[in-house]
Amino acid sequence: MTKKTISNHSLPPFETIEAAASGDVCAINAILRHYNGYILSLSSRLCFDPYGNVHKVVDPEMKRRLETKLLTRILKFRVA
Repeated sequence: MTKKTISNHSLPPFETIEAAASGDVCAINAILRHYNGYILSLSSRLCFDPYGNVHKVVDPEMKRRLETKLLTRILKFRVA
């Protein structure tokens, strides 16, 4: 059994998280931009064209659902 390791990816600054949790639109957009690459990778799907070639495409509905989920969690987050 392997242990999960903490990656070297940085988190958004605490001040940005705190402002976003308070409802600051600019801070919320900054967090959405920070996690955009991760959201894109989660919403990517493999599709086949009529010739059988494989293409990686972003499912826009899945991307929108993940962004909405992140947004709702940001607004529910309470800084202790």
